[in-house]
Order: sequence, then C-alpha cells, then structure tokens
Amino acid sequence: MEYRIGIVGLGVMGHNLALNMERNGFPVAGYDLDADRTRAFLDGPAAGRAITGVASPAELMAVLEKPRRILMMVPAGPSVDGAIAHLEPHLEAGDILMDGGNSFFQDTERRSRALAARGFHYIGTGVSGGEEGALRGPSLMPGGQPEAWAAVAPIFRAIAARAEDGEPCVAHLGPGGAGHYVKMVHNGIEYGDMQLIAETYDLLHRGAGLPNDELAGIFRDWNRGPLQSYLIEITAEILDRKDPERGGSLVDVILDEAAQKGTGKWTSQNAFDVGAPIPTINAAVESRILSSLKRERAAAAQVLGGGTGLFRGDRGRLVQLAERALHASKITSYAQGFGLLKLASAEYGYHLDFAAIARIWRAGCIIRARLLGDIMAAFQRQRDLPNLLLDESFRTILADHQPAWREVVQSAVGLGIPLLATGASLAYFDAYRSECLPANLTQAQRDYFGAHTYRRIDREGVFHTEWAAAAARGD
Repeated sequence: MEYRIGIVGLGVMGHNLALNMERNGFPVAGYDLDADRTRAFLDGPAAGRAITGVASPAELMAVLEKPRRILMMVPAGPSVDGAIAHLEPHLEAGDILMDGGNSFFQDTERRSRALAARGFHYIGTGVSGGEEGALRGPSLMPGGQPEAWAAVAPIFRAIAARAEDGEPCVAHLGPGGAGHYVKMVHNGIEYGDMQLIAETYDLLHRGAGLPNDELAGIFRDWNRGPLQSYLIEITAEILDRKDPERGGSLVDVILDEAAQKGTGKWTSQNAFDVGAPIPTINAAVESRILSSLKRERAAAAQVLGGGTGLFRGDRGRLVQLAERALHASKITSYAQGFGLLKLASAEYGYHLDFAAIARIWRAGCIIRARLLGDIMAAFQRQRDLPNLLLDESFRTILADHQPAWREVVQSAVGLGIPLLATGASLAYFDAYRSECLPANLTQAQRDYFGAHTYRRIDREGVFHTEWAAAAARGD
C-alpha cells in the first residue's frame, strides 16, 4: 500500500491528526524518533486502521506516494531544524515538508527559502484547536507555495473543522511564513480574549463578591448571546467545577500564575516592528508577566493600600454592564489584531484575505466565536476596511455599549481591581476616535532635547526651534 501522507512526531497532536486523516480516507505513515511511542500508537489508537509505522526516514519515503507529503509535528525551534536535517537527505525534488507546530514565522521564511533552493516545497501551517481539535477538526492556517498547497489541499479540507454553513475552516493564506504569521496573531488575540474574560471574572468575583456557581450561570447565559464563544463556554464549565479533594470551587485553589509559550510575546514584539498599535494584546502579555511575580505581589499586598473594597451598588446591574463592556473590549481587541494583520500583509507581501481569515477561525480554533461571522461579513462588505471599528455594524454596537464600558472601568478603578486589557481596549478606542492627540507636545519635547524637528498644522515644511536659547533669553 502507498500511504498518502507521513506524520513525523507522534505525540498527542501528531497521532490525533493521523487518526483524523485516516478517518477521512487518507492512509497515514507515522514516524517518531521514540520507537516505543510509535509502537504504542500502532498497538493502541491506530490498531486496525490504515496507519503504519516506520523506523527510519528511508522507510518513510519508501511507503509514501509521490510527491511525498510529510507533516512534522515537533516542538517549535531547534527541533524543527533537526527534523528537517534528519529527513532532507531522503527527499526528492518536488516533495513537500510541512511544519504544523507554533513556529516563529521568520523561521518558516528561512526554512522555506533554503528548501526551495534545493528543489523542495515547504508549508508552514498553523493548527489550532488543541488535542480535541486535531482529532475532530482543527482550524488550519497554511502558507507556502501555491503548488504545494494544491497537493495537500484535499487532505487539509477533509480534516478541518466545519463552520455552521459547512465550509471547512482552512484556506491557503499566502507565501512563505504567512500561515504561521496568521497563527501567531490568532494566539495574540487568544491572549487578549482570555485576559478580558479573566478581568471580568475578577471584577464580578473579587470586586462584587459573586460566588463562582452564580458566575458560571452568568457566563452560560452570556454564551447564548453576542458573546457566544468557545472561551466563554469553557469559562462557565471551569467556574462550575468542584475540587474533588477539598470541595468548593476548583478554580479557587489554582495558583494565580499564568504561563505562556511565547506566541503572544512574539505578536507584541512584531507589532512594534511593523508599527501596529495592539494595546489589548500587549496588556494581556504584561498581565501574565505580572502574575508570575507572585511573591512580590504577596508582599506588596501587605504594605500598599488602595481601592474601596467590596462593590456596594446594584450587582445585577453591574453584571449587565460587564457583559457590554466585555463585548466592546473584544471587538476592539479583534480590531487591533486585524489591524496588525493588515500592516504585516503589506510589510511582508502576504496579500492576506481578512474575510478568509475570519472565516477559518469560526470553528475548530480556540478563539472561535459568533463575533467572527460578523467580522467576516464586515470584510466582505469592504475588503479594504481600514479598521473594524469603522464598520457600520460595529460602530452601532460600540455606540450602544460605550456608557457601560466606561462605567465598568470607573467602577474597577474605584475598587482597585486591575483591568489592564479592558482599560487598554477603551483607551485604544478613545485614541483612535480622537482627531487630536497630545503628540504635538511629544514632538516639541523631542525637538527641544534632540533637535528632531516638527511639522506645523498651518503650513508645509519641517521646522526646528531653539527652545533652550529662547528660554535663556526669557522669550
């Protein structure tokens, strides 16, 4: 038998994708440096299926149909380079290597160029949805040569998640590292979403004293409306879960230190490189860093006062306000993410289709949400939409939610509850809608100490003022 695709790396993600592919009619050959892992997979989940295991790259190439399609599911970083070096001597011209990990997009660009020079194709593909998504249907974000995409498209379309309209959540996004770039921004938006939800929970739980079981019901209700999303859904389930050892809410005994694997940080770093303002995502990354300072925070809590204590107003009304504030903040966060994609598309020559990106995020991925259907529609109405906030439907929502948004932030400030991402979302909205910002003073300061010059609003040209000399003269 000739196998349609090879998977290198049979950890949970790799073997779940293999099962998904085989279930959809594509026989798989699996290879892992750990022979015991290969054997356990073949004797366990893969038993009786059109899946085989091999012991070497040479054996892998021998059983695959040509052009060979090989998906590497190994940790991002040096492991990917190691896997390529391990496989490359056995490849033939026209064979296709694919990286399904969370690789940095510039690494994918480098690998793609190097392999293309030697006659091989390379696809860097984002895979979102976790273990269950890999098995049942992920959102897939491939980038690379169009001819390579054509050779793997039937497999990817078959295994991808399906949105409510039946469309597979996969699209060829562009050349080189386009797929991994989009996945990076997806993860940045994911950071923002998670932080906005966590801040809303903190305001209502610690600030207003709502118990977790009541909050679970509130989030479950929210998941039936405009906030419907995977992350809202699992938040309700988390808040409902009891600790089997001690009773009470499990979430209350989880240490408040959030880890990160780096994709959110990459999003922030790259946004500075291309000049994209993404304060909500940045605040989410910073919040995880702040959470890691547990010992310092515990000490500071004993000596630094602040806030007014427990919320004393109408808690039911606060819940209603918080729902609107969260919705407005999420819209603003997505606007920032798509703004970054827009600038990066021009910077790197990716020619991204923003409606297609929203379309493939509607199911399978971690940020899947009702909101993405609205975002897709906005870009379908206006392909070159400068910013989601300018779309009429989103303008209407934000106009309606503004009072609640502002009141929630003001309430949190009074209580001493940090809303880094929610506050950043509102500040971004206010900055974007401001015809005048105080950058005139910033430019004057730069000209004062560094002679960096400035432009005027009343005439053309570049100007410089001898500020210090004028001050010395008393002018």
